[in-house]
Amino acid sequence: MTATVRIEVLQLPHGRGLPLPAYQSGQAAGLDLLAAVDEDTPLVLQPGMHALVPTGLSLALSAGFEAQVRPRSGLAARHGVTVLNAPGTVDADYRGEVGVLLINHGSAPFVVRRGDRIAQMVIAEVARAELVPSATLPASDRGSGGFGSTGR
Repeated sequence: MTATVRIEVLQLPHGRGLPLPAYQSGQAAGLDLLAAVDEDTPLVLQPGMHALVPTGLSLALSAGFEAQVRPRSGLAARHGVTVLNAPGTVDADYRGEVGVLLINHGSAPFVVRRGDRIAQMVIAEVARAELVPSATLPASDRGSGGFGSTGR
């Protein structure tokens, strides 16, 4: 059973008229975020360029939760467009606009139009850590093996 978390959403003036983020299937983990760019001025992402795309939304997340902004696999597979800082984190105490930092890794310009699904947002619980200084750490099977060490 999946718990439902209630989140207050404010549609900013440039986001009005767009639908709220929505799940696209019954078991989808992420809500699709839409581009709130001006109807008459689409955003053109040239190859290798990045831009902060507005969503026209602000959130009021409850303490102990975050919103993760993640890429949409279809945009990455078809166009080479992804979220640059994936996953982006929206903290529970942030009340500004949710933005999506897109980058075009493809070879052709990519046009972002008003209402395009540009990313997905996953709501997740957050555990807060208490870091405890220690002179040594307990042993583990992996030890200090770093990048690529588990594939050998």
